[in-house]
Amino acid sequence: MITVPLEIVTPERMVLAMDVRMVTLQGGYGELGILPRHMALATAVKPCLVRIKLEDGREDVVPVSGGFVEVLPDKITLLADTAELPADIDPARAQLAKERAEKRLAQSGEGAEAERARAALVRANLRLEAIAEHQRLNGFLTATPARA
Repeated sequence: MITVPLEIVTPERMVLAMDVRMVTLQGGYGELGILPRHMALATAVKPCLVRIKLEDGREDVVPVSGGFVEVLPDKITLLADTAELPADIDPARAQLAKERAEKRLAQSGEGAEAERARAALVRANLRLEAIAEHQRLNGFLTATPARA
């Protein structure tokens, strides 16, 4: 099987750089499954768990809060607003963030503050979901892997 280099980058840092067999994410028009030699495209990425599959069949997830992906036949670059490896997520802090967002949402009504609270709630839920999925899959992402 062949692989393709994947980079997940935020404004702060390179979150992940490794060769993968497949990437699945929520694009602007629905779910995208990206394999090596995929046709070139660029699209928005909705908040989601990015699913990563390695050549040996192992899988894991990375929560992203949105961004853009550029797909070339020989490279995938995801420019994410925020992203983190599941092993780096503190479950207690993620749960507190969810509770704060729910409280803010209940108090905010409508408008910009409500939108910010909804976005925070989505991020918190994705982080909690990533922890659970990482454990379910016996995920391999424990630290940013070095590229070979």
